[in-house]
Amino acid sequence: MSNLVIAEFEGGEIRTATLNAVAAAKEIGGDVHLAVIGKDCGPAAEAAAKIDGVAKVLVADDAAYEHQLAEAVAPVIVELAGSYSHVLAPADTFGKNLMPRVAALLDVQQISDISAVVSPTSFERPIYAGNALAVVESAEKVNVITVRMTSFEAVAAEGGAAEIEQVSAGAGAQDLARFVGAEMTESERPELATAKIVVSGGRGMGSGENFALLESLADKLGAAVGASRAAVDAGFVPNDYQVGQTGKVIAPDLYIAVGISGAIQHLAGMKDSKVIVAINKDDEAPIFQVADYGLVADLFQAVPELDGKVG
Repeated sequence: MSNLVIAEFEGGEIRTATLNAVAAAKEIGGDVHLAVIGKDCGPAAEAAAKIDGVAKVLVADDAAYEHQLAEAVAPVIVELAGSYSHVLAPADTFGKNLMPRVAALLDVQQISDISAVVSPTSFERPIYAGNALAVVESAEKVNVITVRMTSFEAVAAEGGAAEIEQVSAGAGAQDLARFVGAEMTESERPELATAKIVVSGGRGMGSGENFALLESLADKLGAAVGASRAAVDAGFVPNDYQVGQTGKVIAPDLYIAVGISGAIQHLAGMKDSKVIVAINKDDEAPIFQVADYGLVADLFQAVPELDGKVG
């Protein structure tokens, strides 16, 4: 039994989410191989070979895979999948875009967002916005899996010495989509998905301009800035700030929720945080049910005061 993890990378760096997926693959058992699919991905392959627990790195290097479009990459994974019992990827934007297409081409059911490995064919996953856990049993010939990153401790990025093998890029379905461009939000703050501290705002912020209060606090704390779906839908901040079931699922060391009521959809994305601090003027807001520390106060008074006390 061997497991194939699809690497998510940028430049020559393997994203942390891939290290979480490797951890899940190790729990399943058997050899763990990593697929690096892209253009000029030699540096990424070398970084992948150093990951603890990885036995082999498979590299498909072709200009058609430069932007890792799911339509182009999925057929390559399908060609490789016949040699593996499990194919895994992180349950982030990358994995959620790619793996359903892989499962469809293989004609198998995908097992989404696993939070624990019970056995090689049995997996735990959250349902009902994380309010219940289901254990699903798979009888598929190939288990196509996305991994909830916050549920598996990332393996070490150094310490391995895997062999690197070039594989045929294959024909693929490269004409189904084309890359037009990317509009990236540039920030010196930590990335939301991996930040140790996150300061998030909700509808209670009132406007996008008021998020400057949170940005000032976040900069002093070395934190990322997040938001509830209500704040994103209201146009206060871009959707890549969104934390929740339909946004990013995170588990920082400290999560500060400001003006967030605590809808189930939002709690599903942050309730695994180690320490949760909530600031809300409504003392009956659901967020206080999961908060370790709660402050019933007007955020427009509390946040500037907190900002002033942070070195």
